[in-house]
Amino acid sequence: MNEQLSGGQRAGAGLLAGAVAGVVMTLVMLLLAWLGNAATPLVLLGDRLSVFIPPGPFLAIMGRVGGYTHLKELGVGSTLGGQIIVGALGGLFYSLTIARREKSHLLSLGIFFLLPFLFSLAFLWPQLGTSYQGWPIRPATIITCLGLAISFLAFERTLVLGFRFLTQPLTSRRDLAYSPPIGRRALLLGGLGLLAADGGAAVIRRLFQVATFGYDGTQYKGREVQPITPNDKFYCVTKNVIDPRVNGSLWRLEVTGLVRRPQTYDFARLKSLPAVNQETTLMCISNGLDAGLMSNAVWGGVPLRALLQAAGPLPGAAKVRLHGVDNYTDTFPLAKALEPATLVAYKMNGERLPGRHGFPARIVVPGYFGEKNVKWLTRVEVTGPEAEGFYEKQGWGPNFIIPTRSRIDQPDDFAWFSLTKSSGGIPLRGVAFAGDRGIARVEVSVDDGQSWHDARIDYPGTKLTWVLWSFDWRPAAAAEYKLTVRATDGTGAVQQLEKDRSQFSGATGFHTITVYLAA
Repeated sequence: MNEQLSGGQRAGAGLLAGAVAGVVMTLVMLLLAWLGNAATPLVLLGDRLSVFIPPGPFLAIMGRVGGYTHLKELGVGSTLGGQIIVGALGGLFYSLTIARREKSHLLSLGIFFLLPFLFSLAFLWPQLGTSYQGWPIRPATIITCLGLAISFLAFERTLVLGFRFLTQPLTSRRDLAYSPPIGRRALLLGGLGLLAADGGAAVIRRLFQVATFGYDGTQYKGREVQPITPNDKFYCVTKNVIDPRVNGSLWRLEVTGLVRRPQTYDFARLKSLPAVNQETTLMCISNGLDAGLMSNAVWGGVPLRALLQAAGPLPGAAKVRLHGVDNYTDTFPLAKALEPATLVAYKMNGERLPGRHGFPARIVVPGYFGEKNVKWLTRVEVTGPEAEGFYEKQGWGPNFIIPTRSRIDQPDDFAWFSLTKSSGGIPLRGVAFAGDRGIARVEVSVDDGQSWHDARIDYPGTKLTWVLWSFDWRPAAAAEYKLTVRATDGTGAVQQLEKDRSQFSGATGFHTITVYLAA
């Protein structure tokens, strides 16, 4: 190294080389995500950290930043920027402590490649089985580890070579003509860093086009609601920044854990099993009383119990833990998994399961909130009673059984009507849902719950679906009205506000809107 350089120049060279190395490492990760559909710390870090944030603070943070989509954008953006900052600091450390030591090449490999690689393996271990292309968990773990190794090696080599380029001895009069001598090389290395950053920005734009930002949080409500929700209108919630793009020929479904005969199914074998069609409504645990995170579809697939019976659960089996290729997991009781209505679905409304809804296969478990209906299913693990899933570890629940719900879709809240123009009546419409218990009755109140009137069931569905109801309201006078709806489930239990129910086990109560009638 050029001994004529001052400590400040060496530090500056280290900062620049480290920042450029951080940019190059980030570009490598982005290319792995785009070209190889591979999981990288850009998204794995958020998945790993989120389980440590309880639902209350998590929702508070989400509210401050403007919603889940913005939280995802902030998380990825922070990781991108953080990698470059940490890279620059790593370069500073290298320049001041390692660069002039003997065997610095071994030290740099150990500190900037091996150490972060091993730390990432330890910290991200629960997420390493993620595969957005659909590889089974074991090969997916190997692929993710290989991607980490390539990324960290790219950082280490860029840092070392960049620092050497900036600080190598000056050997020609042409070099000596520049003042300071390091300036020209810094400009060249900085330019290369900017080129890498521009390439990264181009890849980010491509990834943004396939990101979930455009459809995550899709709701289905209002006047457009039909008995069967069109696939492109079906509500959608995903934890992912970019959802899996599964290659069906690579995908496998494993049945493992506490079983006598572990099973593996490719797509052809799964579809060769006796199949059923079943209409079932799904609802998100975060669905508000007036929200539309609820939809209904006809699912086609294989009862999960056929796969479990083929595997033979062992004594002590109490739960199943479902794994998605995106490393999402959730659980529910083995007894529920053995019910004939719990499906491994690969069709939706007669079509191939859409990508955003879990192609090639997902779980449909009637009566439980949507988070239990794991998408992009790749493993069914039979476990003991202690098993937990992604959101369970975060603190959601403990009750995941859907309470009876009803909603007014028409008219809108705070709607105005003319009494004289409404002599023929004002149509009220909405939906009601009670998980897997069915709906027996829907009632409407136009006086804030003081009296109730039976609504008409226009679409009765099945015990696993919502119903669509209507009521012909004929107001007698101009006034402000509080309209409320309630439902009675198939067991005879009337919808109620469950004061003792955790706020993280789904909202309960009554949907009420305000309507104004002018004379």
